Amino acid sequence: MIDEILIDLHMESDVLDALVAPLDDWSIPTPAPGWTIAHQISHLNWTDRIAALAARDPGAFAEALKGATPDMVDEGAREPVTLEQWRAGREEVADALRAVPEGAKVPWFGPPMSPASMATARLMETWAHGQDVADALGVTREPTDRLRHVAHIAVRAFGWSFLVNGLPVPHTPVRVELLGPDGDLWTWGPPDAEDRITGPALDFCLLATQRRHRDDLAVTAAGTNATAWLPIAQAFAGPPGPGREKGAP
Repeated sequence: MIDEILIDLHMESDVLDALVAPLDDWSIPTPAPGWTIAHQISHLNWTDRIAALAARDPGAFAEALKGATPDMVDEGAREPVTLEQWRAGREEVADALRAVPEGAKVPWFGPPMSPASMATARLMETWAHGQDVADALGVTREPTDRLRHVAHIAVRAFGWSFLVNGLPVPHTPVRVELLGPDGDLWTWGPPDAEDRITGPALDFCLLATQRRHRDDLAVTAAGTNATAWLPIAQAFAGPPGPGREKGAP
């Protein structure tokens, strides 16, 4: 399973690589406040490097974690990085995750993760930050079945979305039904659940990565818990972000 996810991660990284490689100037602003294209790539590179460290040397990661600060994400995004360094870092984290012993977990800033979950998280972040870059360049990316990984981690983060917003986690299950880019129906949760989320997979992923405002997307909710989830859904760790303004790219 890890190999399949890593192949998809490689392909998703290549899509973003194709956007930034021809650019002479990475200082173009993106929709993320204060972040240029350079910040987006530097952030991905920094996270890849930390993830590779966690996979290869949990003890060293634990030591690095002791020095973590609330500003570490922004500090990592300000570290200069070249295209070649980012490419090398992508290979490094893939090799590190592939080498994790079977059954072992990778420590992280939140709960430990399986190598497959960590690879899925890296794909989600690559896709999400790639959306920022695509928006900055006025480019529309073709949605692919790799969105299933993004949607999956968003569904898995259902409880986290409530916790990080200081809300009690609902115990009633939610059914999620998304239409994939090729017309396939992707589902999570019991078929008979009263609470339901439906819509295009792309729209749900844009919502859960907070790259579009809910009102600009064709995602619908039925039921108390599903309705409460949509405004706070997030596929990423860390505090809830400000999201996007209505009508903004």
